[in-house]
Amino acid sequence: MMDPTFYRSPADAISAPPEKLAYVVAFDRSAEQPDALAVLDTDPESGTYGKVVGWADLPTLGDELHHFGWNACSSAFAHAGHHGDLQRRYLLLPGLRSSNIHVYDTQPDPRQPTLAKTITAAELAEKAGYSRPHTLHCGPDGIFVSCLGGANGNDGPGGIALLDHDTFDVLRAWETDRGPQYLAYDAWWHLNQNTLITSEWGTPSMIEGGVNPELLLGHKYGHALHFWDLAGGKHLQRVDLGEQYQMALELRPSHDPEATWGFVGVVVSTEDLSASVWRWHRDNGNWQADKVITIPAEPAAQGTLPPAVAPFGAVPPLVTDINLSVDDQFLYVSCYGTGELKQYDVSDPAHPREVGSVRIGGITGRAAHPAAADQPLAGGPQMVEVSRDGKRVYVTNSLYGAWDDQFYPDGVGAWFAKIDTDPAAGGGLTVDPAFFPHAEDFRGLRVHQVRLQGGDSSSDSYCYR
Repeated sequence: MMDPTFYRSPADAISAPPEKLAYVVAFDRSAEQPDALAVLDTDPESGTYGKVVGWADLPTLGDELHHFGWNACSSAFAHAGHHGDLQRRYLLLPGLRSSNIHVYDTQPDPRQPTLAKTITAAELAEKAGYSRPHTLHCGPDGIFVSCLGGANGNDGPGGIALLDHDTFDVLRAWETDRGPQYLAYDAWWHLNQNTLITSEWGTPSMIEGGVNPELLLGHKYGHALHFWDLAGGKHLQRVDLGEQYQMALELRPSHDPEATWGFVGVVVSTEDLSASVWRWHRDNGNWQADKVITIPAEPAAQGTLPPAVAPFGAVPPLVTDINLSVDDQFLYVSCYGTGELKQYDVSDPAHPREVGSVRIGGITGRAAHPAAADQPLAGGPQMVEVSRDGKRVYVTNSLYGAWDDQFYPDGVGAWFAKIDTDPAAGGGLTVDPAFFPHAEDFRGLRVHQVRLQGGDSSSDSYCYR
C-alpha cells in the first residue's frame, strides 16, 4: 500500500490535510553539547501550539546540522527501485562539519524520533569519495546527498553521493562524467525531463571559517549552474551567471512535472552588494538563465554595521534561501542581511511581481516579533519552508555558524516564526503572534532547516499533473 503522504500530483499535495508537526534541526556552535532534532506543534487547535513537543539529542558532538530530509517522497510513484511498502518515515540529518549522517525514525511516535542508524564520515568518503554532506533529496535510484567536499574533507570536487532507500548504505558517487563541475551546493531535478541541476557554493576550506573577502572579491565562489543527464549521471551543460554573482545556492524547480523552468538564488553581487534571483529555462534544447529579481543593498551608517560589511556603508540583502509554493504561484525570498522575507507572484515566472513583505531581525533593523515587541532580534529570515497548501510559511534565523558570527558578531540567538498568507487573495504576509519559539525553547542551540510532517514545498517532486 502506497504511503498516503506520497502525492501523485501537486494538486493532490495541496488538498491533503495540513501538517500538525514541524521538525527543526538545532546545532551548538561551540560543539560542547549535542546538536538535536526538535519537534514543534503546528496545530492551532492544540494546547501546545507553537511549542517544542519532542527532542532528540545526537549521540555525537560538533556535527553542525544543516539541511536534512525524508528518506522517501512523492517521486516514488513513477520510478523503479521503490518498494510497495516504502514510507515517508525516516529523516536523514547530515552533519556539515562532521560528515556523519544520522538517520532518525519518526515512528511509532512522530513526536519522539529515535536514532536508527549513523552513516559515518569514513563510509561516505570510502564508498562515494565525498565529505561535508549538505542537502539531500529522495528520488529515482535512491537518496541523493549533495556534498561540498571530496574525500579529504577540505577540498573538492564536491558532488552527489547515492544512498540506498532501505538500508541507507552509501552506494557510490552518482556522477559518471562530471565535466567541468567542481564546486557543489544544491541538487534538484526535472524528473520527467531526465534532467538534474546543481548549483555552487565553495569547498569546505572556502566556507567553514566564514566569508573570505579575498575569495569573494576574487570571484572564487560559485557562480554557475550545471545541467545533467539524470539517469546517466553525465554532465551536459554549464551555465555561467557571471563571475560577479557570487554563491548561486538554492534551487527551486517548478513542481509541474512537465515544466522546464525553476529559480536559483544568488547571495551577493560584488558590483553593488545586491542579491538576485535567476530563472533557468530550456530554449531550443539548450538551458539558459536570466536574472528576474534584483534586491538592492540598503545604505547604513558604518558605525551600525559589523566589520564584515562596515567598509561598504550598506547592508547587503544576502539572499540565502528561496522557496516556491507547490502550485508554482508564489516565490519566497529570504534576505538574511536586511531581515526581510519577500513574496513574489511568479505566475509568469519570467516576470516576478512583489506582492508581500515582512521584517524580522536584520543586521541593523533588529525588527521584533509581534509576540515580543520589545525584544530586538538578531539573525533574519534564513531557511524558509512553505506548507503544501501554500497558506503557512515557516522561517528560522541561523545561516551557518561561522557566517552568523561575521554578520551578527554580538550573537544570532535562535527563533522560529510562522507567517500566514492567503494564496486566493493574491499575496500578503502576516506574522502569527501565537507562534514564536525562541532561544530558551531550543536550549540555547541555533536553528536551521524545517521539515513538515507529510511533506512540504521543497521536499517532494511529482510525477503527474
